[in-house]
Amino acid sequence: MFGFLGKFSVKRKRSAPVICERAAHCISRRNIDPDALRVLYRLSDRGYTAYLVGGGVRDLLLGRTPKDFDVGTNATPNEVKRVFRNCFLIGRRFRLAHVRFAGGKVIETATFRQNPQTVGEIIEHAAEGPQEDNTFGTPETDAHRRDFTVNGLFYDIKTYAVIDWVGGLEDLKKRLIRSIGDPMIRFREDPVRMMRAVKFASRLDFAIERKTERAIRRLHACILTAAVPRLCEEVFRLFPYGASAKAFRMMYEFGLLGDLLPELAAFIDKDGGVESSTWKYLATLDRYEKAMRARGVEVSNGVRAAALFAAMARARPGHAYEIVGTMMESLRIPKTTYFTAVLLLDSVKRLEQPPQKSRRRIVHNREFPDILDFNRIVARTEGRDERVLDQWDAQSRQACKKQGENHE
Repeated sequence: MFGFLGKFSVKRKRSAPVICERAAHCISRRNIDPDALRVLYRLSDRGYTAYLVGGGVRDLLLGRTPKDFDVGTNATPNEVKRVFRNCFLIGRRFRLAHVRFAGGKVIETATFRQNPQTVGEIIEHAAEGPQEDNTFGTPETDAHRRDFTVNGLFYDIKTYAVIDWVGGLEDLKKRLIRSIGDPMIRFREDPVRMMRAVKFASRLDFAIERKTERAIRRLHACILTAAVPRLCEEVFRLFPYGASAKAFRMMYEFGLLGDLLPELAAFIDKDGGVESSTWKYLATLDRYEKAMRARGVEVSNGVRAAALFAAMARARPGHAYEIVGTMMESLRIPKTTYFTAVLLLDSVKRLEQPPQKSRRRIVHNREFPDILDFNRIVARTEGRDERVLDQWDAQSRQACKKQGENHE
């Protein structure tokens, strides 16, 4: 899997990157999205420098399928727009080019940047007029403004080499998440990077480098200075990769969970800390997510939020509104997610009993698939038989079939 584990073909010199030649790594163009290749080749053919950048390169080197393929180039946003008729410019603080393809696919194309990010430059998605403060840079300066070394790697479509200005190849081999530059400075610039460190470490099963971890432990309270929409988005990004138990446990140990969800953290303190039953429900959620994803089904955020609070809700029955309300207040989660999570937490007692006529109306609730998902997670965590839930599932299928016949 790690095709780059041998000696690199070029040694690092002062102000020079490590160049990992094609023979020394495992990236193949066959594994790169065809539309991303189109963007790379067209920019290159027009005389611009164009690299595949960031997490896509990291994932390809790890033998994973990237979620996104992003491009870095020395072409300005307006120059990219002239090259691609299917390009739209977005962003206020820093202009980004979105090259759009069929099916809603977007290849994000960014001009190499000079200065480090400060606070959430790329959360503005409404198209605006040209910016006067865009500060463009070089591949080297762009690599150094990224968050972690493993995300600072570039793939050159011309030479098929991986270019490393920041030591990312070495950290991939060591399975380390390391901040680029001084983490005390980088986390103050953008506190959400602390949550991203947790996300990457849990998702990739990497360790967080010691200096980077110490900075998180010292600066965790700074997370409260970040924009709430970004915090909400990053919290739910801790779930989808089947590693939420590890992610939220790290959040708890570093102090981040206590800052964002103090009531939940206080419950975990009383419930055994690192031995809390909260981690058991999340571990079951992780296994369930992996199984559902293998079937092409995505677990909803309502189920995820309910699983996060399941242990707390089981210890305090009848208080679901209050319990999930803490997440609503601190992170402003969408109301649909909030009400779904409350419904799921309140459904457990009902679905512990076989479906009877007086209870069957719940199967007509449009959220019943989520109700069933969550109750299976609870049952598996608590070691309960799922045959009663199978009866509820059969009842739901029968109701759907009858409804379909009535429509005919």
